[in-house]
Amino acid sequence: MPLLTGIRVLDFGRFIAGPYCAALLGDLGADVIRIERIEGGEDRFVPRAADTGDGALYLQMNRNKRCLTLDLASDDGRRIVRQLVETADVVVANLPPATLRQLGLDYATVSALNPRIVLATVTAYGPGGPLSDQPGFDSIGQAMSGAMFMSGLPDAPARFGVPYVDVSTAQALAMGTLAALWSRERSGKGQLVEGSLLRTSLIISNPILIEQSLKAPDRVPQGSRGYAAAPSDLFRASDGWLVVATIGQWMFARWCKLIGREDLIDDPRFADDEQRGNHSQAISEVMAEWCATRTLDTVLAALAKAKIPAAPVLSPQQALDEAHIRQAGLLVDRPVSASTQHAPLAPHPVTMSADPAVFERSAPSLGQHTQEILATLGYDDAAIAALRSAGVV
Repeated sequence: MPLLTGIRVLDFGRFIAGPYCAALLGDLGADVIRIERIEGGEDRFVPRAADTGDGALYLQMNRNKRCLTLDLASDDGRRIVRQLVETADVVVANLPPATLRQLGLDYATVSALNPRIVLATVTAYGPGGPLSDQPGFDSIGQAMSGAMFMSGLPDAPARFGVPYVDVSTAQALAMGTLAALWSRERSGKGQLVEGSLLRTSLIISNPILIEQSLKAPDRVPQGSRGYAAAPSDLFRASDGWLVVATIGQWMFARWCKLIGREDLIDDPRFADDEQRGNHSQAISEVMAEWCATRTLDTVLAALAKAKIPAAPVLSPQQALDEAHIRQAGLLVDRPVSASTQHAPLAPHPVTMSADPAVFERSAPSLGQHTQEILATLGYDDAAIAALRSAGVV
């Protein structure tokens, strides 16, 4: 039996941080109900990918959920929310505090209805500061943590093309939610679990900030080249790109022998990782010259034999076709609801030998489970038909 069987989660989230947290709980067996506007949430179609019109982001973030459409502004819609809260264990909502209060989803309100409820929320900036009420997306965390500055070139910062702040925040929120559920087993009471995009991004960037505080090196961005060791950079072989990460004296010595430059081992500029990081451009130039005349497969095979971490830089299609990714089950083709298509979904982030995550259903079509969810609250067919006629569901 899945770990969270019997746990009901109400998902009021949108886009990534909230919905992915709820999906992770669904992977572990929770009954997750996505509550969505009647016309569909704005995150359902970003970017449009399936022949149903559903977006790639939506398909990933909303697996293992049922969908209830609801007009949260109506009196009947609010009554249904209250009934759901009374039956739920967790409410997930990445919404600003003012919006939570407006919808009656703030902790004071939901805990009064159900003292055992766990409210898991995400904001952009977190509580306690002058920006707390401001909205934001993944990129604000990248920008304000130093990561965006360090990821570009001296004359141009660069945004990561993937939403690592959102996804990391969702994973942290799921961890906090599981801890709160465990705490409830001992206390009998729920609690508020809060995450923020800025909090997560500062955690990820913390080593850079610690170094700046203690040593003030005032580092500047240098593209893909690492600053703490070398060679640590992107390199171009004759037929493609690869990334190499060389850390530690023994690994550096093996690299020197590999490329036939053992003289570099005793070069005082490269005496340790810090010195190699300070002179990384010179090392990258040597490695770039060595790679340029060899094929990608040849370079990767040589690095693997020398036990130096390296990998090809794959396009999205190449990632889909990569043998290890497929054989290891890191992408699995899953059906798209109401379609004959299949989409490659990444699995739960970790495996567990005794309580494995499960895939039970694809991301739901709009309102797919409205009838059955309302029936569990005691609404008969006539009452549900009346709610549909009134535009409540």
